[in-house]
Amino acid sequence: MSRALIEVGSCNVDLELRPIEPSWIIEGNPVSRSHILSTSADGTASTIIWHCTEGRFNWYYDIDETIMIMEGSIVLESDGMPPKRYGPGDVIFFRDGAHAKWHVEGYVKKIAFCRKTNPVMIGFLIRVVNKLKKMFVSTGERRPASLMGAG
Repeated sequence: MSRALIEVGSCNVDLELRPIEPSWIIEGNPVSRSHILSTSADGTASTIIWHCTEGRFNWYYDIDETIMIMEGSIVLESDGMPPKRYGPGDVIFFRDGAHAKWHVEGYVKKIAFCRKTNPVMIGFLIRVVNKLKKMFVSTGERRPASLMGAG
C-alpha cells in the first residue's frame, strides 16, 4: 500500500462518538467526539480533532500528546500543578504516564498530536540509524524541515 508523502485534510469533518471511560467521569455527562486526521506510516503518530461537552473527568495518558485548543476552554489540574484555565491558541504537552483532571467549561475543541513512545533501547537505535543516514546522505539531497526557515 503506497501513501502520499504529503496529505491534506480539514478540521471541518464529521466527528464520531468516542465516549470517555465512565469510571474517569467526576461530574456531569461529558460527550466526546473525534476524528483521526492523519496517521504516520509506522502507526506511532497521529493527528486527531476532538470535541467534548461540559463536564469534569480524569484523563490518564499512555502516549505523548500535544494539544492546541481551537475553541472553548478547559481548566486543568494535576499533581504539582494548580488549576489553570486554557483557551483558544493555548498549547499543552502531556507526557506518557501523565494524569490530569479536566474541567470542560461549556465545550472544547482541540487538535491533538499523539505519539506512542518507544522503549528506551528502541529510541536509542532509531537515533543511531538517523545519525548514520545523515552521515551517508549528501547534504544537497535533503534539508531537514527543522532547519528550514532558520537562517
